[in-house]
Amino acid sequence: MVSRGHPHSFRPALRTGKKYDASASDRPILVFEDVYKAYRADQPVLRGTHLVIERGEFVFITGPSGSGKSTLLRLLYRAETVDGGRILFLGRDIARLTHDSVPMLRRNIGVVFQDFKLVPTWSVFDNVAVALEVLGLPARIIHTRVGEALDRVGLAGRGPDRAGVLSGGEQQRVAIARAIVGEPALILADEPTGNLDPLLATDILGLFEDIHATGTTVLFATHDRTLLDVRPRRVVVLDDGRAVDVPNGLGVEPQADDFGTAAQEDTASEGYELPVVTPTDRLAVA
Repeated sequence: MVSRGHPHSFRPALRTGKKYDASASDRPILVFEDVYKAYRADQPVLRGTHLVIERGEFVFITGPSGSGKSTLLRLLYRAETVDGGRILFLGRDIARLTHDSVPMLRRNIGVVFQDFKLVPTWSVFDNVAVALEVLGLPARIIHTRVGEALDRVGLAGRGPDRAGVLSGGEQQRVAIARAIVGEPALILADEPTGNLDPLLATDILGLFEDIHATGTTVLFATHDRTLLDVRPRRVVVLDDGRAVDVPNGLGVEPQADDFGTAAQEDTASEGYELPVVTPTDRLAVA
């Protein structure tokens, strides 16, 4: 199990300078303004999405497979760009950042993937340290920060182990340590429990909650309804290009016709259920 209440605090790294600085702390960390994204003209993934994420929030992003959860996260770290509208990160339009500014954006965002994305032949330490080595930090600082991050995720003393021999849950902890070692302002988790059994999934969710407790904003994308029920939090449901904001969690039974028949067919195969929402809950319309 993951240890709780660790004394080390991972402070959001809002670097000083013209692009990102501490003066941005009174703004929402993320604002989606009429965001549109489509891979095919007749099938938009996101259409007219409006969202405001405040600093320090923990928000679940959920919806059936293909609803745009991963796309939304990829837009945030500029792996993709919007086709319409804009996304503001601490007041800056992500799509308009220069090529040289994108690395600065990504230093303030930690990303955790479903498939870990570790180098299996590297040690645990090296897989985490690479996130700091690209910044050119001194070896002493890297050693300290990596040790703290591994301790934080319950892997103290495992730095010399080869990543490829770890269990799935341990590998995901390494991936989380890599995401937090740079002390980012925002953590994006893209189906981070998708390859784990239910008990490990709940444990990993607890780890993200520990990270959130230090003041870091967390967006946690998942189609697993059971995780959403572990502890009620704000949920944003994506489906058919729309976003529905459910501020207090999915504490209601789903209705079959809320998002249409096709969505229900998709979710049935995944064990995912959509919530009841009222018209005033909708943040985006076609």
